[in-house]
Amino acid sequence: MRYCINCCIHLLPNDLHRQCFRCRGPNHNNQKCPKKKKENKIPLCADSKQMKLLEKKKIRTDPSESWNGFFCLRKKKKNSLIFGLLIMTLVMASYILTGAKHGLLLIPSPFHYGAFTSNPSLMDNESLSDMKDHYQPSKMNISYVKDYPSIKLIIDTITSKIEFVTRQRPGLEELRKQEPHMFSVIPNKFLPNSKNPCWYEEYRGNTTTDPYATNSYALYSKRFRTIFEKKKKVFWNHLYHYKDKHYRLRCLPHFYIIGQPKCGTTDLYDRLRLHPDVRFSAIKEPHWWTRKRFGEDGFHDRYPVEDYLDLFDLAAHQIQGVLQSEAAKERGKMNSIIIGEASASTMWDNNAWIFFYDNSTEGEPPVLIQDFKKKKQPNAKLIIMLRDPVERLYSDYLYFASANKSAEDFHEKVAESLQLFENCMLDYSLRACVYNNTLNNAMPVRLQVGLYVVYLLDWLTVFDKDQILVLRLEDHASNVKYTMHMVFQFLDLGPLSEKQEALITKSPASNTRRPEDRSLGPMLPTTKAILRDFYRPFNTKLAQVLFDDAFLWKRT
Repeated sequence: MRYCINCCIHLLPNDLHRQCFRCRGPNHNNQKCPKKKKENKIPLCADSKQMKLLEKKKIRTDPSESWNGFFCLRKKKKNSLIFGLLIMTLVMASYILTGAKHGLLLIPSPFHYGAFTSNPSLMDNESLSDMKDHYQPSKMNISYVKDYPSIKLIIDTITSKIEFVTRQRPGLEELRKQEPHMFSVIPNKFLPNSKNPCWYEEYRGNTTTDPYATNSYALYSKRFRTIFEKKKKVFWNHLYHYKDKHYRLRCLPHFYIIGQPKCGTTDLYDRLRLHPDVRFSAIKEPHWWTRKRFGEDGFHDRYPVEDYLDLFDLAAHQIQGVLQSEAAKERGKMNSIIIGEASASTMWDNNAWIFFYDNSTEGEPPVLIQDFKKKKQPNAKLIIMLRDPVERLYSDYLYFASANKSAEDFHEKVAESLQLFENCMLDYSLRACVYNNTLNNAMPVRLQVGLYVVYLLDWLTVFDKDQILVLRLEDHASNVKYTMHMVFQFLDLGPLSEKQEALITKSPASNTRRPEDRSLGPMLPTTKAILRDFYRPFNTKLAQVLFDDAFLWKRT
């Protein structure tokens, strides 16, 4: 049964009340409603002061009648309704723009955090890629609550589940199976007279062919396209001609700055590129090993290894110039130019493995980036820049958050991320949670990036310790000259003149915090205490691995 709002006329399910627009006149009388006399219950009427709100089951709305009912309202009623909607819209806008600050809202923030299902059948029969379908509302909502003891219970649960277990390395055949094209393009041996890993490959294009026409970096970025246009103009001048064939010099980086984000890698990159013997890729952070190789988590075309190698063509041209010089030919001079690459995601971002590699029963990736690097570049050198993970996380939040940034909002996101991480640790290993794409995308702040020792131990399973240089941003900031000398020595770079050294060590710091972010001030003391507790066991293990208590970050 349905009723017209103004005249209360009884309607059939599919009827439209044609007299609705005539019910607005002064002669309308609710008492003369033909159907109302036969009803013992008072229907819901806009003009009546009496309403039985529990009679909801008697009133059903139909989309075709909703607009008729709206026009049936008196002008005063319509104005009131519009005014009410306007007020409600303003209140909602205020809620969103203020970001639930200072407890000014009339209702609490409606956060319901996801949880991993504690279901044995999920672990036995389903892959981690399906875990996104098993998120459930959490029983404990810790949104915007600065209650240290309550959150400390979550951290204690995480700490009790921490186990640093050595991973099993995949064999060569497994790696070939996963990346056959990479193994077919990159040779096993490089030119003996070059410090940097380089080799010649035949180029089958002609003078009218654009060598970068299909390069994915150029296709998907207008900014990168400009770079490749410049490279195209000089490409043909650097081909090597031998027996009616054209050869191009291909090179991989000699060293990689592999991490971590917001730890000073940009500043290190900017200083190193001033060294006369150092060259970098045409793009600072190609992210090929971690993302582009997989097509950005499997949602775009995969970038072939040739596209990655194209980024080092300009550096390869300079190396080729040294190799073909008269001095090199006569005296067997060794090329001393080395190439670097500085994708800060290389150390930690293995999230895309789930889309391409067979899942293991423990939910851990069967192969990692370092497995491929070691097989193709056994002598590669790796540089890692770290900082206090607590401060790193806050800097990361300020840099990547788009709106409503505040210390309170950061606290709330930390609390949510901790709960999500705890839920994963209840069912899975530490490594499985750290490399879990679903979890990492769900956490509002990147807690996992600060678990340095988890990643470092995995790199040390394939690379020797003397191939990895680990620095602290705090030391770099206080004494740039000292840290740069460590890097020069590690890379076996030649001596510099005083002028060259001054240019490198005295240049201003790069990628510092933006003024608008500095104005937000530090994180809340409670948030800092929570994060100190969370990262403490990981920092302790890191200091043990590196034999350096400075990585405990007790003084920061």
